[in-house]
Amino acid sequence: MELGYSRCEDGELERGFEKIAFYADAQGQVTHAARQLTDGRWTSKLGREEDIEHESPEAVEGPVYGRVVAFMKRLPPDLGA
Repeated sequence: MELGYSRCEDGELERGFEKIAFYADAQGQVTHAARQLTDGRWTSKLGREEDIEHESPEAVEGPVYGRVVAFMKRLPPDLGA
């Protein structure tokens, strides 16, 4: 399955694109991902808890999820297809 994501520089809002931030621990293991909403805020699922919204990808950095290590973006999938 082709997901259509490509690496990008940052988590700044780019109209017409969906962005994802990936987090990794000190050993480089990916621990978490967050998705950018259309208004520029971000959403994350924290374990088995409900989804949360946060102002920036960095807002959930810390000992549990680590630090943001990469951003990717894609054109939104065609919802009409």
